Amino acid sequence: MSLDIHDPETERLVQTLAARRGLSSEEAIKLAVGNELRREAQTPSLWERIRPIREGIASSPSTGLAADKAFYDQISGDA
Repeated sequence: MSLDIHDPETERLVQTLAARRGLSSEEAIKLAVGNELRREAQTPSLWERIRPIREGIASSPSTGLAADKAFYDQISGDA
C-alpha cells in the first residue's frame, strides 16, 4: 500500500517531525504511527478506568428495599 498525502497540515506535521528527528518522511510516519499504537495499547479500557466506581457501588450495602417503579415514573414525568 502506498500513501499519497494531500492534506497540507498532515504534510507539515510529518515534515516537522522528520526535520526535528533527522528522519525521512517515511520514517517519521512510521515513528508517529508506531508511537500512537503503543500509546493506545497502554491506555486502559473504559471498563478498567471505571473499575473504582464499579467497586464502590458493589461495596455499598443493600438496603433490602425494592425499587418503586411508580415513584421513579412520577419523578421522571412518565406518570
